[in-house]
Amino acid sequence: MPDFVFAYHGGKAPESPEEGKQVMAAWQAWFQNLGDAVVIPGAPVGMSKTVSASGVADDGGANPISGYSVVKAADIAAATEMAKGCPMVVSGNGSVEVAEVMEM
Repeated sequence: MPDFVFAYHGGKAPESPEEGKQVMAAWQAWFQNLGDAVVIPGAPVGMSKTVSASGVADDGGANPISGYSVVKAADIAAATEMAKGCPMVVSGNGSVEVAEVMEM
């Protein structure tokens, strides 16, 4: 079964410790529901910079990716179904980009 990267876009930092606990509980419940399909739970990521042949650009505030996970699924259709349960998608605060990890 292939692996898929879930690249999270959007979301927001919790505004209180109570909200932080609720957000964490939602993520833990989603990962528990995914069970053994979770290969790497991943993590949120900090601010990014884009590196290219022309140099390093400060992406200036709007991060193109806010976190990641790696899951195992039968195919991309199954992986996208799994992504629909992501707390960021359910809350309307973000989206999940799904891409297969290609074996080399």
